[in-house]
Amino acid sequence: MNDPLIVSVSPHIRSDVTTARIMWSVSASLFPATLMGAYFFGPRAVITVALSILSAVLCEHLYQKALKRRSTVGDGSAFLTGLLLGLTLPPVVPFYVPVIGSFVAIIVTKQLFGGLGFNIFNPALIGRAFLLVSFPKLMTSWREPASAFLLFDARTTATPLGILKEQGYEKLVEVFGDRLTLYSELLIGHRGGSIGETSGIALLIGAAFLLCRRYITWHIPLSFLGTAAFMAWVFGGKGALFSGDPLLHLLSGGMLIGAWFMATDYVTSPSLKSGQIVFGCGCGFLTMLIRLKGGYPEGVMFAILIMNAFAPLIDRKFHPRTFGAKKQKSGGVP
Repeated sequence: MNDPLIVSVSPHIRSDVTTARIMWSVSASLFPATLMGAYFFGPRAVITVALSILSAVLCEHLYQKALKRRSTVGDGSAFLTGLLLGLTLPPVVPFYVPVIGSFVAIIVTKQLFGGLGFNIFNPALIGRAFLLVSFPKLMTSWREPASAFLLFDARTTATPLGILKEQGYEKLVEVFGDRLTLYSELLIGHRGGSIGETSGIALLIGAAFLLCRRYITWHIPLSFLGTAAFMAWVFGGKGALFSGDPLLHLLSGGMLIGAWFMATDYVTSPSLKSGQIVFGCGCGFLTMLIRLKGGYPEGVMFAILIMNAFAPLIDRKFHPRTFGAKKQKSGGVP
């Protein structure tokens, strides 16, 4: 009779949730946002996103083949990086822009650091940051939503955050007609911005899918959004405190796609729940600090990248307690 007690190495608890399943699921959750971007900005936006994905996958495959390593494009991480990068680009950028951004994201930020699981910063955001400093005019030229897939004529426009920064809250409300229309347009996505960040409803649908599948938890996104909303309410108004519009800031720019799909990256965020809350609060604080006091109208990208650098320190502070260990009192006799 065989011994019923079988001793094996850890981990002893196993799951059928793999890296590939998580990556492809996150990519699938971004389909509504991608679809809305295609609807509002037309074929050029579709080509931009497709080029970003194709470039990211090819860069990873060719780099690994050049080093005679097994290609890992099947795990979906390169696809997801290219998709996220493409969704954060303006719909009118030249087609070489997503190619360069994907190269920086995959080769420089991911592969040169050792591949998936070893990169310090979010690859898609580093790719976008490189493009912003290299092509500032191209990366800040926005197109007015067309609401028709086959409409090729494009008119430039300003983003809601750009109008808010340059002309003030009253002018922004005037442009949209009234506050209710402003909120509804931000939710639907009929406004200028990056390809995948415009439709709040589409992003929230994808976030709900990830939460239901338990691929992400609420700790980072809600602490991120909650901190940003509080700061917008307290400091976002003209003159008097507690006169800001938190809903405007939550629905504008890259707040939703950053909080739900980028700050929650497993590799570049803290592991424990308590550390994740600190991480999310830091992202929200830095985002609003840049939006309200900085030179840029948007701060999500910079905030997440800065907090990526602090993630190892946060993990060190909020490390798990050793099972069975007792906390030693200071000054006591051992």
